[in-house]
Amino acid sequence: MIWLIALAVGLLAGTHTATWGMYKDAPHEGFRHYPRSIFVSTLAAPVLAWISGIDLFKASGLVLLFGLTYAIERAITEFWKTFVRFEDQSKYTIPMQFHVFGYVIPKGGKRWAIAIAHVVVYCAVAWGVHSAQGIQTGWPRWVLFALLGSIGGWLSAFGGAFKDAPIEGFHTFKFFRSPGLAAGYTLLMSLWTDSYLLAALAGIGYTVATIETYKTFFFPNLPRGKFANKPILYPEHLETRKRFVPIYAGVWLFVLTSLAFALQEKELNRPAARAAVAMPLAL
Repeated sequence: MIWLIALAVGLLAGTHTATWGMYKDAPHEGFRHYPRSIFVSTLAAPVLAWISGIDLFKASGLVLLFGLTYAIERAITEFWKTFVRFEDQSKYTIPMQFHVFGYVIPKGGKRWAIAIAHVVVYCAVAWGVHSAQGIQTGWPRWVLFALLGSIGGWLSAFGGAFKDAPIEGFHTFKFFRSPGLAAGYTLLMSLWTDSYLLAALAGIGYTVATIETYKTFFFPNLPRGKFANKPILYPEHLETRKRFVPIYAGVWLFVLTSLAFALQEKELNRPAARAAVAMPLAL
């Protein structure tokens, strides 16, 4: 039963990600990437549920796993697109592969060295956040969760600025948006877990979901930065993509309903004992 619940949460998280991605990209590149996030999230969610030890019979467990799955799927997919996949970048205004001021680092040892360095840094940050669990600072609990939760947002902000700013300019609101939201969502997740790492990862997942919803559906006719000034090759999808909006709204309804029930729970969703060691090593 637990595995079925985890699979369902992964399916919903993946469908949510795939839908905003398709809504923005389909007019430029078609539907060919739509199943990718669904596939990754559906496979990742049961593994993450086991590693984290989240109790999925609680509404808070559904809330935590959704955010956690969202974050890990984004990490896996963006790593794939940035360092592993190789495709013609001329169709993009902002290259999707790792680049320095628009110059794409070609396949080879240099690119793999940069990729490994990124993995080391992110794993070190995850381990550091987890290790802070036992440190006594005297600071209020909420301050520690907010500070540690904002780290993922800062990494996203600096990474995004490094990739996008040389081409589309620096946007102050965009830069500070991710760390602010990540801190806030991590505080929300701390209502149901004492784990800094779990709360921070779930928080960054909801940060991405919120930002992408804002960018996609509040500005539906504004092309994504990577396709700015690029022609619309599939104009028929400007209409067909609208059929997926009810599905997207339905996933948000699931999240908000789970959140409402989770707020009524009296106890923390405490991870199983194995998560204390397995989670930072796996993530």
